[in-house]
Amino acid sequence: MSPVNSLWFKWKSLRLPWRKSFLVGSDLKGNTYWEFKDALNANRFRRIVKFDPKTHYSDVQVSPQWHQWLRRVRDNAPSIEEQKADIVRQMQMKQLARLADERWASKPSYLDNPKTPKPRTPATGTSDATLSSPQRNEEGIPDASTTTSDQPADNAAPAAKDKDPWATARGGPSENWEPETWAPKPTQR
Repeated sequence: MSPVNSLWFKWKSLRLPWRKSFLVGSDLKGNTYWEFKDALNANRFRRIVKFDPKTHYSDVQVSPQWHQWLRRVRDNAPSIEEQKADIVRQMQMKQLARLADERWASKPSYLDNPKTPKPRTPATGTSDATLSSPQRNEEGIPDASTTTSDQPADNAAPAAKDKDPWATARGGPSENWEPETWAPKPTQR
């Protein structure tokens, strides 16, 4: 702020009895905040903000501290140091939020598909352990020569590929079930 503006602000902030409006303070964006006597009630002061006339209405931003002062939530106007401390607090919150987002993004999501597909359960009646677990040798190490359910065996019978996997699943107790027709009984009076 220039020395001329500083002197003008000090002069306008003096509460002289003949003055109708008093400068209360300014924010870091250059907006000035004023109090003036209400025309209907001389005991009450009204509070307004004046911004640069070159600024468009949608670009005017009032900080939360000044907004509280305008709405009479707080009695005293915020100081420049308090406004600077709030800017530092906002920067720290943005930094902490960024770090929290990075930590959250680094964890695996339960909504994503797993990296390794689960083996399918066979419908032909063979156990899952015989298809998906490899055979182990006497030391307990899996043998690489055995096949799993994902790798078809070379000596598999061609008839097994043509066999219907749902043939054994058909014919259950509810396969041909149909509901009975509803016939209400006469009520007794």
